[in-house]
Amino acid sequence: MVTDLAIKDYRPRIADGILRKKLASAGAVVIRGPKWCGKTETALQAAKSALMMQDPDEKGNNLLLAEARPSLLLQGEKPRLLDEWQEAPQLWDAVRFAVDRERAKGQYILAGSATPTSKPSHSGTGRFAFMDMLTMSLAESGDSTGQVSMARLFEQGGEGIEAHSDSTIETVAALTCRGGWPAVALDEVSEASLETAYEYLTAIAEEDISRPDNVARNSQYARVIMREYARCTATQTTHATIRKDLKSRGTELSRETVDTYIATLRKLYVVQDLSAWEPSLHARSRITKTPKRHFADPSIAVAALGASPASLLKDMSTFGLLFESLCVRDLRVYAQPLSGEVFHYRDETGLEADAVVVLRDGSYALFEMKMSARLVEEGAQSLKKVADKIDTGVMGAPSFCAVLTPGGYAYRRDDGVYVIPITCLGA
Repeated sequence: MVTDLAIKDYRPRIADGILRKKLASAGAVVIRGPKWCGKTETALQAAKSALMMQDPDEKGNNLLLAEARPSLLLQGEKPRLLDEWQEAPQLWDAVRFAVDRERAKGQYILAGSATPTSKPSHSGTGRFAFMDMLTMSLAESGDSTGQVSMARLFEQGGEGIEAHSDSTIETVAALTCRGGWPAVALDEVSEASLETAYEYLTAIAEEDISRPDNVARNSQYARVIMREYARCTATQTTHATIRKDLKSRGTELSRETVDTYIATLRKLYVVQDLSAWEPSLHARSRITKTPKRHFADPSIAVAALGASPASLLKDMSTFGLLFESLCVRDLRVYAQPLSGEVFHYRDETGLEADAVVVLRDGSYALFEMKMSARLVEEGAQSLKKVADKIDTGVMGAPSFCAVLTPGGYAYRRDDGVYVIPITCLGA
């Protein structure tokens, strides 16, 4: 049953099935993710009643009730959605207590676009399940055919995959700039849809950057830091280097300032770095542990750089990094139903895999992202070298290796490495 607040033309999301499973296993489910990514609409598909904490007509009264009698805000048909619950962190403990008392699964959904600064009295261990949401993947928005299933690749090795995408590099440039924002992801790419990421960036810099802890922050600092972060997309740039680069461009900020702004962007789920994978290797080699820098959606980086589809096509180096970020977002979405996580691998010799999808059972797959058919061979050779370096006696062999491209044909090379257009990939 869907509440009356839910939109009628809702486009199904991969997160829908994940939410149903988590509601069946825990008393409450916490949905986390950047604003505008669709958390509320997804939650409303499963909820039977809802408390909207940011409803201007009720916000004042709701905040007062959260202080005096939070249990009153939990009344309603279950599952009950508490949207933007972090506006009243007391709701966490109220839900935890209610779950203990009611002893039933699937009672509450808590959705929020920021991490509250005040910690609850109890962690909620055993009562809460957690679910992370991103913007729409290309398969969800209909911009990928979804013919090549990640689940099938893991289960069967993808033998004999056959798929084709008509997407061109120009198409992928436009999709990277538009992003996966549900408000525009189902529309044709247009000048209006390309503005959404710019509007998002403005909202973060001028309003949201100060909200998680109610500390006033400088919107210009937020903008220049996000711009510098965007320049580091898909690289292992350190915060110290970011400060140094800011200084070279005329903005000198202290270590504390830069670290605090980035930490706040992380609390808002705007920044979502890719951690390093640390497999067991049969050859001695030090693995670099610095995360790769990514925004929740590649269009945020595009907006921070002041870029457009046309400018990306004139700067293929930058476009290549943003294409990698686009692929990482989609891999994260497609890995979720498999209880998978996405990492990156790089060692001191420079050998790397742009992404590594690791499932809960220990199986894993290696990915490289390449912008043209000419570079596929380079990507495949790199993946084979990484695979050869892994101690398969401990880790097992990779389930598969794949080079992701913008468009064209999906096929299996003679050496076993798959070539898959990101516009053919799906869950």
